Amino acid sequence: MGHVVRGKVRALRAAVLVACVALTLFVPGASLCGEQVKPERSFAWPSEMDGWKVSEGPDDYNRETAFKYMDGAAELFLAYNMKVLTVLRYEKPNRPAITAEIYQMGSGEDAYGLFYFESDDPGAGIGQGSEFGGGLLRFWKGSCFVSVYGENIGADVEASTLRIGQSIAATIRETGNPPKILSVLPEGEAPFAKSQAWFLHSHILLNQRFFIENRNVLNLANDVNVALGRYGTGAEKAYLLVAEYPSQGRADQAFSSLKSVYMAGASGKSSMRMDNGRWIVADEQGTYVIVVFSAPDEPFALNMMKSVSAKLPKEAK
Repeated sequence: MGHVVRGKVRALRAAVLVACVALTLFVPGASLCGEQVKPERSFAWPSEMDGWKVSEGPDDYNRETAFKYMDGAAELFLAYNMKVLTVLRYEKPNRPAITAEIYQMGSGEDAYGLFYFESDDPGAGIGQGSEFGGGLLRFWKGSCFVSVYGENIGADVEASTLRIGQSIAATIRETGNPPKILSVLPEGEAPFAKSQAWFLHSHILLNQRFFIENRNVLNLANDVNVALGRYGTGAEKAYLLVAEYPSQGRADQAFSSLKSVYMAGASGKSSMRMDNGRWIVADEQGTYVIVVFSAPDEPFALNMMKSVSAKLPKEAK
């Protein structure tokens, strides 16, 4: 693989791998690729594109065998409920090979969350959200997340990389929905943009965007939906977290854990001024736990709470 494209792919994986080493994901004895995976695919791929033909694959990897393909960097994908990864290699005489990776995720929300967790290149107009930079195409559509890249950069390689991606996207008939929980993040409270909002399940990924504790104090898991928004600019950033739990009991446990571990100095109150002078305010509403971290003052945090409360489903109030 060419140095530029290889570096781009590795950087995206390594950025998460470093933070995800502590993920406590139990992986049973993995079987070799293809021995136990018989996926039902919601997509297809071209057998040939501009002279590049499928030379290897489809090779399918499940939640256990994905670690073999990604050299231990599968945690990011598993944290978004990956079901199956399908990999194809395209070759053309005297030209760099092109690799296509199609990830079938647990839902459209997970595919969206995976794509936008690491997204900073210009859009490519493919699927429901895409980016293309450094020879790497990434996009999401339906419940699929797709990555296509050549083993070196060149005008013809990049053009065919995009066309392979477009062909795959055209076969995905389903349309995914962005995570509903992101809609409760208020706008207008402080500088805020879509690129400053993330959907996730894992406390390790949460810590990548805003570090809370090494411990999973909010009891996050793959069935807990989290919206995290960053408000403000420069050093004066506040973070709003809204977590939706599958039951009232789970929300109660998470709220109690947060207050006892992260807000131990609050003396039973739901707000506290931190040692750095910033504020934290927390609340529980039904199956939702809402936290404003690093607020400039208590009124700002309480106003954020009020805005979120107005957007929550009626049954949560």
